[in-house]
Amino acid sequence: MPTAILAEDEPILRAQLENKLKKLWPELEVIASVEDGAAALEALEDRAPDFMFLDIQMPEMTGVEVARHVAGRAHVVFVTAYDEYAVQAFETGAVDYILKPATDDRLAVTIERLKAKLATPPTDLKAILAQIGGQIGAKKERLQWIKATIGQNLRLIPVAEVLFFQSDEKYTRVVTADAEALIKTSIRELIDGLDPDAFWQIHRSTLVNATAIAAVTRDFRGQAHVKIKGKDDSLVVSRIYSHLFKQM
Repeated sequence: MPTAILAEDEPILRAQLENKLKKLWPELEVIASVEDGAAALEALEDRAPDFMFLDIQMPEMTGVEVARHVAGRAHVVFVTAYDEYAVQAFETGAVDYILKPATDDRLAVTIERLKAKLATPPTDLKAILAQIGGQIGAKKERLQWIKATIGQNLRLIPVAEVLFFQSDEKYTRVVTADAEALIKTSIRELIDGLDPDAFWQIHRSTLVNATAIAAVTRDFRGQAHVKIKGKDDSLVVSRIYSHLFKQM
């Protein structure tokens, strides 16, 4: 029996999609129906779905960001309010899409496409997502400097010098090789401005400069911890991001 995870932050739209799938594809088992991207990744770790239906715009983590982490473990379908250029991008490869609100006719087309994909392994979507990411919800210009107050002085810290960012109650710690500062910019805001290939999110509250990772260790429970070059810090890796280090 094919299985799926649904991720949509609007409860009514999520329920509508689930009901339509049950009606048009009764053999499909929806094993998780969640409201945000982080929950979608947690469900992915707990279960091994054939398909993931991902809303493009969700809190905490967008559908495109979730799809980057799926990494060929499930076939992805985006649920989106975007038209025209988005559709063109989705049509370039293995990604399918459903425009909101989903109609029975359009959903039936998607279902037939997905049934045909059941016999094939999911595609790693990195190249396609790079194209989609450039057209949908375009990112702001990448951050080059972090403005931080250290003592009585305002310092401009080059982003490349930051080893990691970590939430600290109302502030975010900015740690470099020779200094530490607190800023009011949230992790969510930093994610929007940083290069995801350079800064990896390893926890809801932590971003790490990939070049600053010295080692990855695991405790007796299998929990991964990142060791930072030249620092005593050991940063916890959330389960939903542990796949980043499976080859380490």
